[in-house]
Amino acid sequence: MADVMLMNEIESRAAEAGIDLSLVDLNSIQLPPGENFGIISDDEDVYQEEQLDFETGFGNIIVVDNLPVVPREKFEKLEGVIRKIYGQIGVIKDDGIWMPVDPDTQKTLGYCFIEYNTPQEAELAKEKTNGYKLDRSHIFAVNMFDDFDKFMRVPNEWAPPEFRPYVPGENLQHWLTDEKARDQFVIRAGSDTEVFWNDARQLKPDPVYKRAYWTESFVQWSPLGTYLATVHRQGAAVWGGASTFNRLMRYAHPQVKLIDFSPGEKYLVTYSSHEPSNPRDANRIVINVFDVRTGKVMRDFRGSADEFAIGGTGGVAGVSWPIFRWGGGKDDKYFAKIGKNMISVYETETFSLVDKKSLKVENVMDFSWSPTDPILALFVPELAGGNQPARVSLVQIPSKEELRQKNLFSVSDCKMYWQSNGDYLAVKVDRYTKSKRTTYTGFELFRIKERDIPIEVLELDNKNDKIIAFAWEPKGHRFAVIHGDSPRPDVSFYSMRTSHNTGRVSKLTTLKGKQANALFWSPSGHYILLAGLKGFNGQLEFYNVDELETMATTEHFMATDIEWDPTGRYVATSVTSVHHEMENGFNIWSFNGKLLYRILKDHFFQFLWRPRPPSFLSPEKEEEIANNLKKYSKKYEAEDQDVSLQLSEQDREKRRMLKDEWDKWVNEWKRLHEEEKLERQKLRDGEASDEEEEYEAKEIEVEELLDVSEEVLSFEFGQE
Repeated sequence: MADVMLMNEIESRAAEAGIDLSLVDLNSIQLPPGENFGIISDDEDVYQEEQLDFETGFGNIIVVDNLPVVPREKFEKLEGVIRKIYGQIGVIKDDGIWMPVDPDTQKTLGYCFIEYNTPQEAELAKEKTNGYKLDRSHIFAVNMFDDFDKFMRVPNEWAPPEFRPYVPGENLQHWLTDEKARDQFVIRAGSDTEVFWNDARQLKPDPVYKRAYWTESFVQWSPLGTYLATVHRQGAAVWGGASTFNRLMRYAHPQVKLIDFSPGEKYLVTYSSHEPSNPRDANRIVINVFDVRTGKVMRDFRGSADEFAIGGTGGVAGVSWPIFRWGGGKDDKYFAKIGKNMISVYETETFSLVDKKSLKVENVMDFSWSPTDPILALFVPELAGGNQPARVSLVQIPSKEELRQKNLFSVSDCKMYWQSNGDYLAVKVDRYTKSKRTTYTGFELFRIKERDIPIEVLELDNKNDKIIAFAWEPKGHRFAVIHGDSPRPDVSFYSMRTSHNTGRVSKLTTLKGKQANALFWSPSGHYILLAGLKGFNGQLEFYNVDELETMATTEHFMATDIEWDPTGRYVATSVTSVHHEMENGFNIWSFNGKLLYRILKDHFFQFLWRPRPPSFLSPEKEEEIANNLKKYSKKYEAEDQDVSLQLSEQDREKRRMLKDEWDKWVNEWKRLHEEEKLERQKLRDGEASDEEEEYEAKEIEVEELLDVSEEVLSFEFGQE
């Protein structure tokens, strides 16, 4: 919403101008930012397009009709009201507002012209204010200046429109049709951003697209892999296509710092903060929610850091990002943020609060959505003095009905972990001992899909062990925990099922003394990578959870980041220059720990696999394929054999080339030897033979007297 002080000033100026604002809801105006702070875009294409718009036509001018008709003494006041409203949407040029005056009455004519810096700002102003009710008698009618010329050129007689053949748009999922079933990834190193195929069979990356200065801070794939987003000072942009990565849409948001897609890729959330002129004031936060396809601002949020419950858990400048968290699965139906004593839940049909009011929860500290269902998990800490216990609640949206609640006592901290299918919720609870000097950890395990949502309590064998990491198996029923003290903690695996697939959590195994501080499950489950990052110098252990056995133990020295590809076939480990200046680059491994290839890059910043959308196959079809895998695998085994033979042939060809180079070098020296034969014959006093056997080697010792000298020595003998 517009700034309160700004609205007060508008009301003041309107009163001075004689305009009745008593029935006007100024807070209903949605005014997104439009200025670019005088910074020219680093995207040359963008800059050239805007320059072209500046030089031709009047696309950056709007006409605002149905304004109050006021005398000249109130002209300045009315202009101030208009400038305040339209100046928030974009940058108005100097002397960019003109209100024509009737020469007879010396009153305004009830309309004005407003000239913006860019056509995009003018279009946005028309969209945001056309039909806005200033008061009972004055409802804005806003048109583009160029539209009047278009209206004047409408012919008097109707003619059928020109037939245009259908031209299909670019296939944004073309990359999924790769015949080799390869996956893509994007990297950033130096000023370059590059997209590659992971050609594991050829043991190398296959270039797709490269561009310098493509982004000013970072890139980000959309959750389903359709778009690649870039960040600029003027806003964000998304790109896609077969291999050219054309720009599909731009989102104006000056000084944007962070972005976030909704799970179904329908919406893009952008964030910026602006330092106040007074150091005692809080930073001003601006958040826009864009429609990804149209670029339209669906809702904007403005306020101070306190209003958005800014914490210190990550993001930029202490922002706990994302501020808005999406729920309701892939339908992008709800998003929510935490506030003081409340959770504000919005629905995307109207982008307003569910039931027009926030969910009141006293002292709420954290919340998270189920990945698949419109269910909120809320954590409320314990009140000082122990008068009210801490609790975790499950709340159904939109009914706001509480499905389950669990009270917790002596709680110092609490974290929530959803399983990817939304079947289970693990709540890690740190509790104080009776002495209040130390803490111990336990888990509350919610079975979401079972009747009445039963809860199990899990404590480790040594409940005083420190919990270093926790991770659910994707789409599965198992989870892993790293616990104990560094440098060699233990890793335990648990299952939410017994051997009969019913009831109670059970421990599968514990691996003692592992150099690991992070857990990375394969997206398909079954396998996990136990990693020792940063301080553990990149220790890696590839573990088969089905067989409870280690497949490989290796290392990527100084590794800082790890990411599985979306199919679970390959793993990327990388060393970024943010943490280390040496050995920057990435390694690609097979799922069982075989190093496939290594790429070194100076000033390496980012590695991201391109996500894949969910499979269209039914669970029954996937099970059928799994049962008949040998039949399907024959084709790929033959292809792998062909590639192996091709690689072997490439090695043989390389050896042949080396041998040919050697033979060429030897023949060249033989030719030179033959050409110099006469010269050698002269040096041997006419002897023609070059064969060493025809010579008889003799060793002759010669003594030569070089010099003779004589020297007289004198000696003196003393007495004892």
